[in-house]
Amino acid sequence: MPLITAKGEAVDHNIGLVDFRLFKKGAVMFEAEIEMERRSSFLPLVLMVCLLVLIVGTVAYVVFQVRSKTPLKAEQATPIVAAALQKLGPPTIHFSVGLVPAEDANEPNYKLLQKAGIVKLAKPAKGNVMVSLTPEGETLLNGIPGFTKSEPKDGSSSCQAPVAQRQLLGVAGVEMNGDQATVAYNWKWLPNALGDTFDAGGPLVKGFGMWERQTLINKYQADFYHGDPTRSTLTLVRQDKGWKLPTR
Repeated sequence: MPLITAKGEAVDHNIGLVDFRLFKKGAVMFEAEIEMERRSSFLPLVLMVCLLVLIVGTVAYVVFQVRSKTPLKAEQATPIVAAALQKLGPPTIHFSVGLVPAEDANEPNYKLLQKAGIVKLAKPAKGNVMVSLTPEGETLLNGIPGFTKSEPKDGSSSCQAPVAQRQLLGVAGVEMNGDQATVAYNWKWLPNALGDTFDAGGPLVKGFGMWERQTLINKYQADFYHGDPTRSTLTLVRQDKGWKLPTR
């Protein structure tokens, strides 16, 4: 039955229902279009991200392949070899002052220190020898970085002092073997004033007999500190972050 308005006009209620349904259908279609537009704008973004990941991965793979086949260069090896030499530390002598057992004080290292005017040995008494630093020896030792002297204990103090440093002269060559490199390098000693005393080619050490000279070299850090440069080799291995010393 048609509806009667206040003005007496007849209105068919089916028309309102049709209009509502058309409105609802249009709203649904509008939401669907918005969803399609959202999905269509999101898809290129996903594709761009995937493409970027692919490019970065490809570049990283190419860089890794190039690095894995690139031989070690001398300039790359130089700081590694220099650090390895520094890590070895300096040759260091050890001796005691004060009351020292006569057997120890009779060793060639004490005799060498006495010949150099660094210590003075008294005559043995009751199985011990009084070893004292001379004023010149104390001045020389105090001027050497790294010299230490312990507090007296049981009548004696322990002393230790470096005699030389290793200096890298340069990398002579690099031989490749897969992910390993054998580096040949030249180095020399840089002795201090105490190293001059313990120089195996110097007049003080050469003044000893053959057995005592060999003992000074084998046990007491005597070496040819003013000799010719030495050629040595070092093995390096390729790792993720570059070339390093092999772990043991």
